[in-house]
Amino acid sequence: MRDANNPMKSDESFAEIVGLIQSAKERAFRAVNTELVNLYWQVGEVISRRIESDGWGKSTIQSLSHFIKHTQPDLRGFSAQNLWRMRQFYEVYSQNEKLSPLVRELPWTHHMLILGQTKLEEEREFYIRMAIREKWSKRELDRQLQTGLFLRAVANPPKVAPLVRQLYPSAGELFKDVYALEFLGLSAAHDESDLHSGLLRNLGRFLSELGRDFCFVGSEYPLQVGTQDFSLDLLFFHRGLNCLVAIELKARRFEPDDLGKLNFYLEALERDHRKEHENPPVGLLLCATKDNEVVEYALSRSLSPAMVAEYQTQLPAKELLAAKLHELYQLLAPENEGIDHGQ
Repeated sequence: MRDANNPMKSDESFAEIVGLIQSAKERAFRAVNTELVNLYWQVGEVISRRIESDGWGKSTIQSLSHFIKHTQPDLRGFSAQNLWRMRQFYEVYSQNEKLSPLVRELPWTHHMLILGQTKLEEEREFYIRMAIREKWSKRELDRQLQTGLFLRAVANPPKVAPLVRQLYPSAGELFKDVYALEFLGLSAAHDESDLHSGLLRNLGRFLSELGRDFCFVGSEYPLQVGTQDFSLDLLFFHRGLNCLVAIELKARRFEPDDLGKLNFYLEALERDHRKEHENPPVGLLLCATKDNEVVEYALSRSLSPAMVAEYQTQLPAKELLAAKLHELYQLLAPENEGIDHGQ
């Protein structure tokens, strides 16, 4: 019964118990997922071995599916198509010492997306590790596959000033050169106000695109220097880097002068807002477009830990994404080695 004299105390007690329940449910879900993936791995291993030793083919797998359905009528997920996927799952990862221990950390639905939309070992490893690190839902994993995150991350590393590499060697893995913001639904004629308000309305999805360790601090964050007042578009904190991350928005092409304003904001954050236990703040200019050579020149002599990236307001056309991925596959695939397209 709620304590009428102190309702807040009761709420805190209830929240503690709810937290215990939620933790138990999450552990149970992980345990069930591990067992399910283990089962599919073992089934795939048996099918792979029987294909090799006994010549099992499509008709045999179809008969196996019917047999399972007849003898285990309450069991789902063992259609002929899924049985072939289990075989593929086993054969793709069984000889990979880096990935075989990791596959049990993701749900089966995640593996189906990765196997169905990737071709190279490096690509699969990238999405597996990212999905585990960022704790992506099935929907978010599918979105990252559709936006070609592997291509954006591998073919186009983030553009950073020398001081960023010096202070934060892992920044290349935590920031992107291109951020996909198709969920904002912006028109081609949008301005910075549209971009800013759209990001605030979709803050949860923006945080998913930024990364799990980003925490929102404020919008139009006030900075007072001397007798003048300034406002920073967006301010975040990165738990892994233990630093503030200032983001300035430009709904146009990057211009070198833009760095001056961002550098000024970073200096203000460093002097007046950074706490003693925090590392120096970093800045990100998020622009509609950029000329990479201009960005390189502008950042090369920057004395501030600044970065420049661009954003996309639409998903890339499937044909264009496929063509660019094919080019990347040709660069990454070992010479004379065919690309595994899966079953």
